[in-house]
Amino acid sequence: MNRVFWDVTIPAFAGFGLHFRLDGFRLVYCVIAVFMWAVSGIFSREYMAHYENRRRYYIYFWATFLATTGVFLSADLYSTFIFFEIMSFTSYVWVAFDQRKESLRAAQTYLAVAVIGGMVMLMGLFLLYDQFRTLEIDALGDMAAKVMAAGGPEAARLYTAGGLLLFGFGAKAGCFPLHIWLPKAHPEAPAPASALLSGILTKAGIFGVIVVSCVLFGTDRNWGLLITGLGFVTMLLGAVLAVFSVNLKRTLACSSISQIGFILTGIGMTCLLKSAGESGVTAARGAFLHMVNHSLLKLVLFLCAGVVYMNLHKLDLNDIRGFGKKKPAFFFCFLMGAAGIGGIPLWNGYVSKTLIHEGILEYMQISAHPMFWKAAEAAFLTAGGMTVAYMLKLFAVLFLDGKAQEEGRPYMRRETAAALVPAAAVLPVLGVGAGTVMDRIADLGQGFFRVEEAAHPVAYFSFENIKGGAVSIVIGVLIYAVVVRGILSEKDGENGRRYLDLWPRWLDLEELLYRPVIEVALPSVLGAVCRFVDRYLVSSAVTVFLGVSAFVSRCMDSMVDFCVRILRRTTHSQIKEAEAYDSNLAAHLLGNAADAVYGAYSRLPWRKGRAAASASGRESAAVRLSRKEDRIKYTGRLIHESFSYGLMLVCIGMVLTLGYLLLEFFGIL
Repeated sequence: MNRVFWDVTIPAFAGFGLHFRLDGFRLVYCVIAVFMWAVSGIFSREYMAHYENRRRYYIYFWATFLATTGVFLSADLYSTFIFFEIMSFTSYVWVAFDQRKESLRAAQTYLAVAVIGGMVMLMGLFLLYDQFRTLEIDALGDMAAKVMAAGGPEAARLYTAGGLLLFGFGAKAGCFPLHIWLPKAHPEAPAPASALLSGILTKAGIFGVIVVSCVLFGTDRNWGLLITGLGFVTMLLGAVLAVFSVNLKRTLACSSISQIGFILTGIGMTCLLKSAGESGVTAARGAFLHMVNHSLLKLVLFLCAGVVYMNLHKLDLNDIRGFGKKKPAFFFCFLMGAAGIGGIPLWNGYVSKTLIHEGILEYMQISAHPMFWKAAEAAFLTAGGMTVAYMLKLFAVLFLDGKAQEEGRPYMRRETAAALVPAAAVLPVLGVGAGTVMDRIADLGQGFFRVEEAAHPVAYFSFENIKGGAVSIVIGVLIYAVVVRGILSEKDGENGRRYLDLWPRWLDLEELLYRPVIEVALPSVLGAVCRFVDRYLVSSAVTVFLGVSAFVSRCMDSMVDFCVRILRRTTHSQIKEAEAYDSNLAAHLLGNAADAVYGAYSRLPWRKGRAAASASGRESAAVRLSRKEDRIKYTGRLIHESFSYGLMLVCIGMVLTLGYLLLEFFGIL
């Protein structure tokens, strides 16, 4: 079922080579990536028009596209890691784009999570390669199954590697407790970038979670419980944060955390069902389709938020009330996105949530603790209800509260509407065609979850399935009526409701835990340990040794400085900028030709008066071009000297290292 359309290897790249593959899952996500970048690119033309540094935005916009596509096409975890890290660094520029204090702080958080997650992931890859001598995704499955069946220290080692990889991939996916970057990065990044950060870059993290969960631990019950537990916590936490949020893009970012929780729940249920001897096909198809649906839904919703920001330059819910009134195209797009993510029947989000719900019910029937899974089902439906509640809040803010805002110009260009409206129209088409279009998409992707069994037909619009969706809708309406309108807002005259920011500011996991640990606790503890060692454990002999080492270091430092001065005066001496070159033949020829043309033009009858006035202060074109050529040569030589000097130092270091290894090999050291 996991048909491979294309497979290519680039050998010897960075030692291990790169391996790419195109199967059903990868084909779907490459198509989604192309579609999302195309729509976001068209939208960016209007959104970025007033930015002076938009060229930088577009460079990293397309660099991130290439890196993200590389992640989804990778067939081994080494290739995945390379493109994953490139993607993290190029997308960092999106978050820091405005260069305001808030943007830079959010970008700092994003980069810290990306770098720490990447380094932890790399340690997991080291352990995995040391254990299996390969990072090929297809080869790892059978090897890991044998290790897990045998148990013992090797299985514990595999758990350690899997945990490290889960940390790295989960950080990018937005999984609790590494979700902290989403609510801070999304409000600061440009709206088209937010759509991509939420819609597809988080799915690059999910890609890795699927590999670790379904390939390495596909039939392991403990791992399935871990992923399912993380999924439920992420799902509920994100929904609660979204209900309390009073910022449009922050609400959508917290919604992304919650929807990632739905996907993780589907992945975890796949592992649990397979560990119990079931196929897990329903849960796997639900997880995959919710990935696809969330990508398309957040593309539409974040671009709608971009339309609001383009016109008002505000995102606070109390400042944007009534913006959507008398704007039919905007109304259509936002309604399609809100209904889809709310799980309303006949929209695409309903289909994938129904399948994940079916997976929970399947495991409930065979579990030894059905009451526990009954509570889990209630939590799942409640999370869906909170999704309905916060989307109702946003809908009321934009279309029911406040007054219609008179616009002196169109609120979005025709080309922007031509990209956004079709993207929104796709959502109900997928929902209505659940038994045809979405089932075929699921057929392409389920093999990547290592689920080969054919799916049984699902009556998506049967009474039982619609009842599950209806329960979530009723819960959502109640939460909106009681919590949102009763507690989190107050009457505000003709403007309808005023929304209150009641979330405790101190209840921020980054400020409450991560920053104090990294910036205060760790330096203090490590500093205390170092002071203790220095004061009580360093013997006099060691002190003498350190003194001798310091003396030798100073001597070596002086010798290096001496060598640098010698090199700068001989082989690597730099030319003076004022030095002239005698070989500027091209500059002289082009400059003299330009002077001749200008002279002929100046002698024309209608130019004689003007030419006489400007001729005295005009510098020859030959002189100007010659000076520019001198500057180019000077800069080129500086670059060459700096590069060659760096290479020389690298070579010296390699020679010294080789000498040390040889002395150690022959027993001299």
